[in-house]
Amino acid sequence: MGARAGGLCDYIMFNGIVEKTVKVLAVSDGPMFRRLLLGVDWPGVRLGQSVAVNGVCLTAAVVEAGKAVGFDVIKETLDKTNLGLLKAGDEVNVERSLQIGDRIDGHFVQGHVDGRAKLVRVISNENEVRLVVESPRELAKYVVPKGSVSIDGVSLTVAAISGDCFEVALIPTTLKLTNLGTRPLGWPFNLETDILSKTIISWLERREG
Repeated sequence: MGARAGGLCDYIMFNGIVEKTVKVLAVSDGPMFRRLLLGVDWPGVRLGQSVAVNGVCLTAAVVEAGKAVGFDVIKETLDKTNLGLLKAGDEVNVERSLQIGDRIDGHFVQGHVDGRAKLVRVISNENEVRLVVESPRELAKYVVPKGSVSIDGVSLTVAAISGDCFEVALIPTTLKLTNLGTRPLGWPFNLETDILSKTIISWLERREG
């Protein structure tokens, strides 16, 4: 099961085109959840609306007009994603949910993270930056050449595959608008594999079983 923030996100979609990176203002623990307060000024965001934070669909629980938006994150989500590692001052990728009629510039992303995928190598030259990412073995079958993946909420195309590792190429715009280029080796990206791959492979496995 992927990490989910709650029932409100079950029918929400994103497209993996990060709108901005914002700073975590505060992290506080309650008896049933951890609250993340992000320094983002989105006049259109209201209580109960969905926002992808590092690729995880979360529900706005606090809105401080012109200042911040807060989200409550349950233990399952903290355990299965990198949101549990965040502290004040960290930067996260954010994207609001799609509206009917929006252009789909990336691919359909649900915000239901499948697991964490480790950054194992960065290849950088004058032409491009590539990240080599190791996916959990049970998820590797859903990552296909030239297919789509979302890592920390960013829609990317799989450039190459070797065993459980895959490569993605980052263009200058992605480096500028997201935090992917700042992550250290070993960083556990939130990985959401393509919904089409998961659906087809899961159907075939059940049929053969």
